[in-house]
Amino acid sequence: MASNGVVAPVASSQAQVVVDEQQQPDQQLTAQISKLEIAEEKQQQPEQHQQEEQQAPANGEQAPPHRSHDPQFNQKRSDPFQFGSRYLQEQDDVFEFNAWDHVETDDTYNEYAEQQYEMQRNAPVSDFDKHRFNSDPAKWWNQFYKNNTANFFKDRKWLQQEFPILDKVTSEGYGPCTLLEIGAGAGNTAFPILSKNKNPELKLHACDFSKKAVEVMRSQEAYNTDQMQADVWDVAGDELPPHLEENSVDVALMVFIFSALSPLQWKKAVENVYRVLKPGGEVCFRDYGRGDLAQVRFKKGRYLDENFYIRGDGTRVYFFERDELADIWSGKLFTQDSEVEDASEPDIRFVIEDLGVDRRLLVNRAKKLKMYRCWLQGRFRKPLPN
Repeated sequence: MASNGVVAPVASSQAQVVVDEQQQPDQQLTAQISKLEIAEEKQQQPEQHQQEEQQAPANGEQAPPHRSHDPQFNQKRSDPFQFGSRYLQEQDDVFEFNAWDHVETDDTYNEYAEQQYEMQRNAPVSDFDKHRFNSDPAKWWNQFYKNNTANFFKDRKWLQQEFPILDKVTSEGYGPCTLLEIGAGAGNTAFPILSKNKNPELKLHACDFSKKAVEVMRSQEAYNTDQMQADVWDVAGDELPPHLEENSVDVALMVFIFSALSPLQWKKAVENVYRVLKPGGEVCFRDYGRGDLAQVRFKKGRYLDENFYIRGDGTRVYFFERDELADIWSGKLFTQDSEVEDASEPDIRFVIEDLGVDRRLLVNRAKKLKMYRCWLQGRFRKPLPN
């Protein structure tokens, strides 16, 4: 991975994060961020850590389980919100594996990140460009999928591990189920789900803001309207998804989509998801966390608002705090913002079933680079009526 920010070669196993002063052109930034997203796809599961050749300790003793290359210590976890079990301990060589789980950022990274945030705030997007990017976000996503088509992101085959409900609803004999994917893109989630589906009564609705993305999905050989319906839909718009009514969806899937919305759109988006879900229905959610390397790497002229940025291709991205997400989906944030309670406003209060922070240290062993990633993952349930 090219150096652009906080990753650089180091001389010892106690890796120090240093600053690369070289600024790369804006058009390369999106490619850099996409590489980080692809790295996530590769490193999502602890059992997917690449297996390196076993090197026996010099004293002949067996390596502890968390450092073992033996697959028996690298099996699927029973708790999806455990986020892996390869813990980096003080005596470990950080470059022995390609990734470590639950790694907190070190002081050097934190100091550099704060310097970056200050630089970003002092060199924001111009008012003209802010209006240009916020007024018609669909334009930039259409251009994105026109340029990248279906091969930009890898298929998200890891989702059943992170959200076991997907395994359940696609199992033989489960019965009628309506699954809505919001922000389906080119189908990198929808098609892998259907490829494993054994439930003939499953109906998957794959919706995206981009007209071009929907065209890409519909053009795929695997697209079959008997079980999948791809449509254009703005989750923050005034209408519900095509062919769906209120209280009609069992599971809503939102993976790296909420971060593309402006904070001004959050309330409407949450309301729409609430409306379309059945009572007891569930939202499966994953998105970017504050302090992720993708955020820290942004240079001048990309800052829209606090934790909110514009990428080199014109698409937007927000980086969330855990408590902030809890307040959004529980409805607390919107009641705080409203000075006067409006009886006509719907009472949107999801139950936060799970909400965890997935901190991962990805390592380039050859170049002695380390990259701190941070994602948030949650399950939010629409309550049953009293």
